[in-house]
Amino acid sequence: MNIYKLLMVGLGGFLGSVSRYVTVLSIDARLNALYPYGTLAVNVIGSFLLGVIYTVAIRRAEMGEYWRLFLGIGFCGGFTTFSAYAWENFSLIQQKLIVTSLAYALGSVVAGLLALAAGVWVGRFL
Repeated sequence: MNIYKLLMVGLGGFLGSVSRYVTVLSIDARLNALYPYGTLAVNVIGSFLLGVIYTVAIRRAEMGEYWRLFLGIGFCGGFTTFSAYAWENFSLIQQKLIVTSLAYALGSVVAGLLALAAGVWVGRFL
């Protein structure tokens, strides 16, 4: 196991997690809604970023493995959050907000896939 690779993933994950925390708090404080807009936003933004990162990495050898580990696995992995998404859906179901939960679940998946595709498209021009 390469210690430098682990450090790149760890540092990226730290920065991604801190960025997620700040982003979710900022969005949720502004909207003050039952709907988990903050988590939705970080998951969609992270999907877009991952599309850009991996498309650029595939096309440009100079990006290198360490940058892919730092940005793709580390930062995007720390920035996005499936566990919070699952918890928020569970909470909506417990509150008997079934339609809201279904809209959040479906909307998150569709928006994430569209954001990833958009990131791939943008990455082709970088």
